[in-house]
Amino acid sequence: MQSITVEQLAALRPEWDQLVLLDVRDPWEVDICRLPGSVNIPMNEIEQRVQELDPEARTIAICHFGMRSMEVGNYLAAAGFKDVANLQGGLDAWAERVDGDMPRY
Repeated sequence: MQSITVEQLAALRPEWDQLVLLDVRDPWEVDICRLPGSVNIPMNEIEQRVQELDPEARTIAICHFGMRSMEVGNYLAAAGFKDVANLQGGLDAWAERVDGDMPRY
């Protein structure tokens, strides 16, 4: 599995419709803030819902700080997903370094 910085993800904004931005946080966290177009499948539901994801699609796993998304990314890579990356620092880093208007918690 690869890693991607928030700056690298920001540079890919024109291509976001071609990516799966997989937000693995709990719904209450997504209610606070989220990236536009992201798909929310909480970490504890990934095994039961993995069939909702395309193993051929470029997938960026996202969470609050990057730890849960790293675990999910490793799971997806082991399950045969071809192009999975973890967002380093998660949405907290995104709010700090890319979008200062994003709520932080």
